[in-house]
Amino acid sequence: MEHKLSCVVDGKEMVFTTGKVAKQSDAAVTVQAGGTVVLVTACGARKRGEDADFLPLTIEYQEKTYAAGKIPGGFFKREGRPTEKEILTARLIDRPIRPLFPEGFFNSIQIVAMVLSSDGQHDPDILAVNGASCALAISSIPFKGPIAAVRVGYIDNHFVANPSYSELENSQLNIVIVGVEDRIIMLEADSKEIDEAKALEAIKFGADKLKTIIETQKEFQKICGKAKMIPDLKLINQDLYNAIKSGYLIKIKEINSLPFKENREDATDLLLDELNEKFIKEENEYTESDIKSALYKIEEENVRSLMLNEHKRVDGRGFEDIREISCEIGALPRTHGSALFTRGQTQSLSVTTLGTSSDVQMIDALEGETSKNFMLHYNFPPFSVGEIKPLRGPGRREIGHGALAEKALKSIMPSTDEFPYTVRVVSDILESNGSSSMATVCASSLSLMDAGVPIKKAVAGIAIGLVKEKDRAQLLTDIAGVEDHYGDMDFKVAGTIDGITAIQMDLKIDGIDFTLLEKAFSFAKNARLKILGIMNSVISAPRKELSNYAPRIIKLSVDPDKVKDIIGPSGRIIKKIISETGVSIDIQDNGEVLVASVDAEKSKQAIDIIKNLTTDPEVGQIFMGTVTKVANFGAFCEITPNREGLVHISEFSDKFVSNINDEVKVGDKFLVKVIGVDAMGKINLSKKQAQSPQESADEGAPQKSPKKYQHKKDR
Repeated sequence: MEHKLSCVVDGKEMVFTTGKVAKQSDAAVTVQAGGTVVLVTACGARKRGEDADFLPLTIEYQEKTYAAGKIPGGFFKREGRPTEKEILTARLIDRPIRPLFPEGFFNSIQIVAMVLSSDGQHDPDILAVNGASCALAISSIPFKGPIAAVRVGYIDNHFVANPSYSELENSQLNIVIVGVEDRIIMLEADSKEIDEAKALEAIKFGADKLKTIIETQKEFQKICGKAKMIPDLKLINQDLYNAIKSGYLIKIKEINSLPFKENREDATDLLLDELNEKFIKEENEYTESDIKSALYKIEEENVRSLMLNEHKRVDGRGFEDIREISCEIGALPRTHGSALFTRGQTQSLSVTTLGTSSDVQMIDALEGETSKNFMLHYNFPPFSVGEIKPLRGPGRREIGHGALAEKALKSIMPSTDEFPYTVRVVSDILESNGSSSMATVCASSLSLMDAGVPIKKAVAGIAIGLVKEKDRAQLLTDIAGVEDHYGDMDFKVAGTIDGITAIQMDLKIDGIDFTLLEKAFSFAKNARLKILGIMNSVISAPRKELSNYAPRIIKLSVDPDKVKDIIGPSGRIIKKIISETGVSIDIQDNGEVLVASVDAEKSKQAIDIIKNLTTDPEVGQIFMGTVTKVANFGAFCEITPNREGLVHISEFSDKFVSNINDEVKVGDKFLVKVIGVDAMGKINLSKKQAQSPQESADEGAPQKSPKKYQHKKDR
């Protein structure tokens, strides 16, 4: 039976429907806003796997190209591997719902969200999160929801809920807020240096809008919700837990007090071997998984008790202390820009590469085709945590961390008018023990400055953690891996000295209130300013000169009507210029020409040719001419591609020339001087009047080339 309910958020209707499609799934919900429709299904296994020791939750999000009336590009003409947007949206759904299943519930669960229709204005990601919550709420799967999601923009000094794509273009803020009535569960944001107070104001504005969506889901649950299954929870064996705790707690405390991560891991592995040998006997049914779960539970309790009861951290730092930081720029000799940022046992090597407009990334999305001239890619090789694994393509985590760092830096990047380059930054994590994504932000900011990219300000990032037990809560600045693993929150904030550029918050509990959130923002700001001070002591502004190995892009403005003269028939002329000079040339319809090359002389040669193609020759200019045709009265010479002049027989030599064929043949090259241009544009040239000092002139280059814009010399 079909059921439909709707709610209105900031004047925009959101419609939930179930009972019409996908009825063999545990629950299926369509969510619609405007002309955008998302189908979300939830399926859960009735039994857990025998050896399962974690929640096997998988989230799949897919944008059907037919939703926007498109046919996929490429050879196969069907949807293939997930796009970056699809992966990031799947993570957006996963992160807030994962903490809301019962402890020890390890049954397989799959959420599939499919965009069936797109109007190009409403982003389906918010609909997908709300649909996933609603599907779980009405399903038989145990779930401590519902939750709700809303996007907030800040446009013309006003907050806007669920802004359209076009509205977001003029927004200073793009923040996704997920939560319940009085608590926040997840945040994801990028912004243009807003302050902490404004960010909190936006979160409160969005949180108020969540209530309507949650009430609609609860009403849906009453109307058509299924009875929840009684979960078969895999809980820790209490007898085993007590035996390990009573006999090994002192040893566990000693392990947790070791200063280095690898020492703690080695000691834990040895202890696990000892426990397996002692407790796995024929007379009991304990498994290695049981022992590991009990040991990790005791470790977790010890780490959390250390902070809440003894007010100490595992590595001895104060709660607002940052691990030791070192920064190095110019770390690699042949790259365009590089930096090595180390914070404790977390290390990012960030490398900046400058390219031309031909290197931009084209993105064919439901809302239309766009391009990116700034990309940040994050890699997490296994050796960074001392593991042995095959190297594969980037996983969802790597794509998510790279996207977060890219958001953090995007707002401080120069416009293409200021800096007409495509910029790619790659962060390779060489060592990891907590918050490598924020180390990536710091390293990438330094790398961009080292490359001479005129970014507006330096950007730094920090991760704030949390340990919370009922009414007791302790925030932690710059969380290490063990604090992230056993803690309750990973709250990442990146920004400049003047404001926030990116936020990401994930919880392992069912939400935090605004008082705690406000305090976390304060911790993050203090830490960010300290890190920026250290970074600025190494490099405080972008280098004024590009690397010797980076391409120089010189911008020319020509008459748009002359663009065809540069391109030539079937592109013959521009191909010839590129072939002869090795430069890269990009031409816009408005007459803007970008010439890029690492060789200043080749760049000059190409620019001179382009200028001569687009400006009329003047009397007195000297060119290197190439003979194209010989006649009784003289020779025709090409002085620039597709432009010729005549050297009359009388202008070949001071001596009398009786037979032109004795003086010249097709293909000969020599200097010629423009001695006349008639009303029809015909050019008269002279060989004898060309001066000898010009013998070194480049082919196609005039003696007096117009003034040009050029970067300073290479450093």
